[in-house]
Amino acid sequence: MSTEEVSSRFADLDLWPTHEMVRAMLEGQLAAAAAVLPQAELIARAAEDAAARLSNADGRLIYVGAGTSGRIAAIDGVELGPTFDWGGARVAYLLAGGPEALVSAIEGAEDDASSGEAEMRGLAPTSSDVVVGVAASGRTPYTVAAVRTAGAAGALTIGFASNVGTPLLQSVVHPILLDTGAEIVAGSTRMKAGTAQKIALNTFSTSVMVRLGRVHAGLMINMRLSNQKLRGRALQMICDVTHAERAVAEDALERAGDDIKLAVLIALGETPEKAAASLDGVSGDLRAAIERSKFDKVRDGGSAP
Repeated sequence: MSTEEVSSRFADLDLWPTHEMVRAMLEGQLAAAAAVLPQAELIARAAEDAAARLSNADGRLIYVGAGTSGRIAAIDGVELGPTFDWGGARVAYLLAGGPEALVSAIEGAEDDASSGEAEMRGLAPTSSDVVVGVAASGRTPYTVAAVRTAGAAGALTIGFASNVGTPLLQSVVHPILLDTGAEIVAGSTRMKAGTAQKIALNTFSTSVMVRLGRVHAGLMINMRLSNQKLRGRALQMICDVTHAERAVAEDALERAGDDIKLAVLIALGETPEKAAASLDGVSGDLRAAIERSKFDKVRDGGSAP
């Protein structure tokens, strides 16, 4: 496996001056980013297929991994909640060794294929679900077994690995190879392989959220207003989208119960009830709802917002 190879270039790494060592490590991080770019088309296809499945109200995004890969996958999923209001029952995690493995190394758990299979069965995956398996080696028994179990149940499966022709990539509908090669510290996939995984997962999940209508005009229109900073950001979004005064945006956001999409439509002159119905009619697509609002106003003899 390329991620386990010992690079002759770094055989005397411990004898290098620290500044040269650090520079080499940073160059490795740039190489990790470069390894993701050739997979842009494959990531896009996976994102489009995932969005189609997750458009079902009961669809879940399920992350599977072990060790570094599992932790990086879990971080990606957790951050979807505050950013895109995608959480709760719509996201799930299978991490070899259980939740404790997020903060403690439980290395032997990754070899337990039966646990991966059993834990995935416990989630009762369906054809509405999307399962993302992440393993730098591409061979992790726990991850491969869990993903195969999900695929057999009809879930859409996506795999990210850093070694070609490995079981994980052979087991999924969308195999995505992140060819980061040998690590500066042989086998330490928390370095280049981990960076490539973080970039690829961020790109994939954000693309899915955009396709699901949770981004409007480059804005986090579905974010949760969990603190004053985010509330201020939300008010600015409403002002930017509607060109309304701050006081109007504040009133709209209050009437919308802190739902930014609803607040935008209210600031444009809709009632909360009509705004909610308009969004429901276009599956939450704010752009489509705004266009519908403009059309209705013109049709009814008023002026478009």
